[in-house]
Amino acid sequence: MTTFSPFVTRFAPSPTGYLHAGHGFAALQAWQAAQEAEGSFLLRIENIDTTRCRLPFERAIYEDLTWLGIEWPHPVRRQDEHFDEYQQALADLAKHHLIYKCFRTRKEISDAVLTAPHDFGPDGPVFTGSALPASEEQARIDAKHPYAWRLSMAKCQEYLGDKWDNLFFTEEGIGPDGQQGQIKATPAIFGDVIVARKDIGASYHLSVTHDDALQQVTHIIRGQDLFFATHVHCLLQALMGWPTPIYRHHKLIEDMSGLRLAKRRNSPSLKDMRENGMSREAFLTSLDVNLMR
Repeated sequence: MTTFSPFVTRFAPSPTGYLHAGHGFAALQAWQAAQEAEGSFLLRIENIDTTRCRLPFERAIYEDLTWLGIEWPHPVRRQDEHFDEYQQALADLAKHHLIYKCFRTRKEISDAVLTAPHDFGPDGPVFTGSALPASEEQARIDAKHPYAWRLSMAKCQEYLGDKWDNLFFTEEGIGPDGQQGQIKATPAIFGDVIVARKDIGASYHLSVTHDDALQQVTHIIRGQDLFFATHVHCLLQALMGWPTPIYRHHKLIEDMSGLRLAKRRNSPSLKDMRENGMSREAFLTSLDVNLMR
């Protein structure tokens, strides 16, 4: 008799460059966890940033994961095919007045931070604002001024009431400062986060939580660099009535100088490794050596 495992996890890369060893490690962590739980491993292509995502990078993702011995069900969810769903989620937030149009440029926000005291969060100075008067907002829209949709922390707290103080998520791995167990979510540490832009119909925060709920993901296994984002994700899950998965954050792979691997620093890619003849076994050995340092 076959038993059903409710364990569902995923690997969700963005094809903005070639994957590096850190991505390979993250994918293997999720894949192996699904195998051990006799559960499901999903691959999702998070390509909402249509200005930076490229098909050659996406094709390399499939080739890299196949080289690592990872399998996944088809079809793969590609986020750029589902902007209408993210727009509906955005409309649901707007219906409850939880988001507002922010017309400030990055420079204007930086100037505001410099001229007034601000709290600091994981991403730097925390920005909070509010909607413009209706007439001024309409004038800016008519003038085609660009804007971003921001999630108002003040409105969210008001909307959730007592639930605001009871936002928690379970950490089965370990956060960057040793966090484990039941973690109280404090999303205000990020200020009024952006949930959509004019050129990008949905932010990472909104699209990832939407898709995790839609795909019934029960366990999110990812690097410690995304630990603090979980605070915002926990809030969105509460606002939208989506379940909060169990989180399992893991150590990041570093280079010989102790810096974590990153696309923007042109860290050696999995594509180069496999095309230069490295075997899967040699790659796994290199991960073991890295983790022992």
